[in-house]
Amino acid sequence: MNKDLFKNLKADAPAGLVVFLVAVPLCLGIALASGAPLFSGIIAGMVGGIIVTTFSGSSLGVSGPAAGLAVIVLAAIEDLGSFEIFLVAVVIAGVIQIVLGILRAGIIGYYFPTSVIKGMLSAIGIIIFLKQIPHAFGYDADPEGDLGFVQADGENTFSELINMLDFITPGAVIISFVSLAILILWEQKFMKKVKIFQIVQGPLVVVILGIVFGKIFAGGNFEITNDHMVSIPVSDDFSGFIGQFSLPDFSAITNPEVWIIGITMAIVASLETLLCVEATDKLDPQKRVTPTNKELRAQGIGNIVSGLIGGLPVTQVIVRSSANIQSGGQTRMSALIHGILIFLAALAIPNVMNMIPLASLAAILLVVGYKLAKPALFKDMYKKGLLQFVPFVVTVLAIVFTDLLVGIGIGMAVAVFNILVTNLKNPYILKTTHDTADKHYQIALSEQVTFLNKAQILRELNKVPDGAELYIDASKTVFIEHDVLEIIADFKENAKYRNIDIKISPLNHLDLNGFTQSLEQLVVGTDEVQQISTAKQLKVITSIDK
Repeated sequence: MNKDLFKNLKADAPAGLVVFLVAVPLCLGIALASGAPLFSGIIAGMVGGIIVTTFSGSSLGVSGPAAGLAVIVLAAIEDLGSFEIFLVAVVIAGVIQIVLGILRAGIIGYYFPTSVIKGMLSAIGIIIFLKQIPHAFGYDADPEGDLGFVQADGENTFSELINMLDFITPGAVIISFVSLAILILWEQKFMKKVKIFQIVQGPLVVVILGIVFGKIFAGGNFEITNDHMVSIPVSDDFSGFIGQFSLPDFSAITNPEVWIIGITMAIVASLETLLCVEATDKLDPQKRVTPTNKELRAQGIGNIVSGLIGGLPVTQVIVRSSANIQSGGQTRMSALIHGILIFLAALAIPNVMNMIPLASLAAILLVVGYKLAKPALFKDMYKKGLLQFVPFVVTVLAIVFTDLLVGIGIGMAVAVFNILVTNLKNPYILKTTHDTADKHYQIALSEQVTFLNKAQILRELNKVPDGAELYIDASKTVFIEHDVLEIIADFKENAKYRNIDIKISPLNHLDLNGFTQSLEQLVVGTDEVQQISTAKQLKVITSIDK
């Protein structure tokens, strides 16, 4: 672990605490929805927070059990007839993910259009918000962490909102409304000027108050029963705690069905991770780029460990990652802290954790969901034109009414169709030149640049070292898509932290699609362009024609 991670401990520690509070009920809920032992969800949370984070290159991503795999896990355990046999498939999935990382399959993550990624974020925000409303009212029929439209009990996201009206718990309503008021108040600028409110996180206050209210309401008309609380399995002693871990039954490793399930989980978990990586990088204020192949290898190591000790399969997950970012996390340390806290809570204070009302945590997640799906984002995407807005809206609706992977597939199909209709016949040439001695780099774009070129351009930008001078020549470009403009704008933000000086050729002839203000300060005049072009003898290191 890099020593630099400890430099931001002041920000990472409280963020890790918030992610921990959010993660625990999600871990338990996903285990319940998967038909697995509840403690297997806790194990996956520990592994995702500690093991995956240790090997990951993601600055703000948080890993743990994923709701998207719950249906696969449920069916797999039933088909295999044993949870211990299922664990063998988890180990196999981990090995396959490591192989995918070695084969550099992570490049797939760079081909998701920005409109689809932002649609995914908004859709997940909407789903979180809708799914948490019943919990806020004390109706917990659907397990925490379920993001699918159709639920295991035959209901769906919207019918659940109607059903909850017959099962409202007054005490839970009071706790959730008070909690929401506190969280909204905590976000106000005047509150952030007071030092104590900078140190203490609002979600922590909400959880403590939830426990206090739970004790006050006990035995009265507003009582909150145990089935509306967090429910970490409790052991009598350390040996009992160790006894909750399970070992895989490797005698079934020759079973073809185990391998089919392992391959299926590896593919689905890898896709979910790559989607989350792209989304998390978009949310990162510093616009850092996660090495996707390294992330696949880290997830593979995590799944091997999780399978060996009795945990569910893990992926990087957007709910916890976005909570991490919204809480001020700066480095991987926040994810590591969240994993350590899950371990310590399960070992030492499960009884205390089981005093937390789900209504308190629902309030926290309602805020997380709203921030992911702010109305301003829809307005912003509309302003960027139909090429961006249509795939965005289709992705949102598809995910809300199906599930994550199906919705992404539909959104991708619409985005690719739009691009192919307008740009299929257009040529693309990228040339990168540099002078290693003086750290002068130049990237020349040609006529048409679309999201299909995003991976190559991002790879070239990542070759630029700290302290370098970069000139992006778009003088011959007649069309540049939003995704590429966003890459350049994000790189500009990241360059501030790396002391990279960026210049761009005049862009007057291009539709900057909402990026005018972001990029205009980088534009240089015609005379300066000539000076840059002739100042150094630049050697062509890359030439790609498509």
